[in-house]
Order: sequence, then C-alpha cells, then structure tokens
Amino acid sequence: MKTKSKQMPSLRNDAEAEEFVAQADLSQYDLSGFKPMQFEIEPKAAALNMRIPVGLLEAVKAKAKAKGIPYTRYVRMLLEADVAKRPNP
Repeated sequence: MKTKSKQMPSLRNDAEAEEFVAQADLSQYDLSGFKPMQFEIEPKAAALNMRIPVGLLEAVKAKAKAKGIPYTRYVRMLLEADVAKRPNP
C-alpha cells in the first residue's frame, strides 16, 4: 500500500531550510514540483545597452513577470542559456 507524500512546509529563511533538511526524511516528500535554481554568484562588471522594438521589450517584460523575476535578469538568463548550448557540428 502506497502512502501519500507529505507536503513541503513553508520555510521563511535559510536557517529554517537548513534545519528542516538536516532533520527531515526527504524521501517522504513529493519533490516533483521543484525546479532547478541558478544562483547569481559571478559579479557583473560589464553593461549592455541595446535598442529593440517596443513590442519585443513588452513581450520580454511579460515573460519575466510570469516567471516572477526582473526582465533584465530574464534577458541575462536567455543569453547565458544560449551561450551554454553546444554548437552544432
């Protein structure tokens, strides 16, 4: 008989998260909704200024808003993802 997975508790800060992970049996929780997360560690020392059509900027801002992030971070994530792809042979 399969038992139902526990729901993840709401953790308000890093200290709560660290304590939870140290004590909990994570195999009892449904982690299927989790998504990989990238942390911004590398300092940003260069700037990019470009002119684009208003419609494109509004579409980028809407996508970023739907993801819950600033549009400049979203643009940087798109650039990083494209550069990280392997070139076609």
